[in-house]
Amino acid sequence: MKVVVIGGTGLIGSKVVRNLSDHGHEAVAASPNTGVNTLTGEGVAEVLQDAQVVVDVSNSPSFENEAVMHFFRTGTTNLLKAAAEAGATHYVALSIVGTDRLPENGYFSAKLAQEELIKASGLPYSIVHATQFFEFTNGIADSATEGDTVRIAPVKFQPIHSDDVALAVARTAAGAPLDGTVEIAGPDAFRFDELIRDALAVQNDPRTVVADPRAPYWGSELEEDSLVPLGSAQLGATRFADWLAQQK
Repeated sequence: MKVVVIGGTGLIGSKVVRNLSDHGHEAVAASPNTGVNTLTGEGVAEVLQDAQVVVDVSNSPSFENEAVMHFFRTGTTNLLKAAAEAGATHYVALSIVGTDRLPENGYFSAKLAQEELIKASGLPYSIVHATQFFEFTNGIADSATEGDTVRIAPVKFQPIHSDDVALAVARTAAGAPLDGTVEIAGPDAFRFDELIRDALAVQNDPRTVVADPRAPYWGSELEEDSLVPLGSAQLGATRFADWLAQQK
């Protein structure tokens, strides 16, 4: 089976390609680095020729609200059109747990717009909702830092390792379309501020983490369950403590 992975040279995409290839599929990595640009349409029709499955794990180069909305609306529209014309029978997209719960968050709003385009396209589809990745811990801390203080809301947080995300996406791509959404998360739930505090301590980072219920997360105030699955979810195998121990 030919599977084209849009964003296939990135953190998740490269691992999805490897997982699919290891199981005998013809997995093709597509990204601007390989001459495929979903924003302009360059190379999209060519790479999708004879593809049965299209997997979109691409990401916007800018997180500015207008830019990220343009990226996902335009890129997804172009990709869906090309996938339909190529006769693809399964469209898979990686998105985020909680996209419909944080309307003030420009990135989440853009991902929600992407999901709505996919659902309305008429193509058989599967959407994988993942919680935040272990690898984003430092970036989250940096975004919440003022001086030497990191302000984090004391809410539930259940991050997942990128390897487990890629495995779930690959398995979804190899299976029948869900025409719905599956949620994935790490095996353990934490309090958000405590996890960030532990992560910084392991790196001997001197910043002080303060639990602040009103601390914004990329522009949004968080409720207790904003960032975690509300129902059942597939759980990854990698524990945060084990991953963190390897970062020393």
